[in-house]
Amino acid sequence: MIYLVVGEQGTRKTKYLVEEANHEKEIGNSNIVFVDTDDSQVRILDHKIRLINAKSYKIRTVEALIGFISGILARDYDIGKIYIDVIYDIVDINEEDIKDLIERLNALSEYSKSDIYLGLDWKKEDVPQTGQAEIIELKLED
Repeated sequence: MIYLVVGEQGTRKTKYLVEEANHEKEIGNSNIVFVDTDDSQVRILDHKIRLINAKSYKIRTVEALIGFISGILARDYDIGKIYIDVIYDIVDINEEDIKDLIERLNALSEYSKSDIYLGLDWKKEDVPQTGQAEIIELKLED
């Protein structure tokens, strides 16, 4: 299953993704990978969660991102969840790309039986409606 964690900048998407990943590891669910664009989460992620800095792998396109995630899943058959945060810092994901990205991530998710969470600085109403992704909307706190 694909989960899109959406909300404007400052809605604590990173905090949500980190807490979800830590919670899943705490309850003992399979291997977990956290893909980010820097190493700033290293101290707050459970040490058993694999943190990968996507910027180190020169990912710049949606095609490269799909290949990267495919490689991660091919390398470890025991991955149950992948959390992808702040990828929009290095990959331009626009309305044209998002539908294709969701479809292709969904195919990977189904094949590998892994859940994929993708954090996006988007409003819920800007995400194209597909039946392939569950949307988790975070809002600014008053």
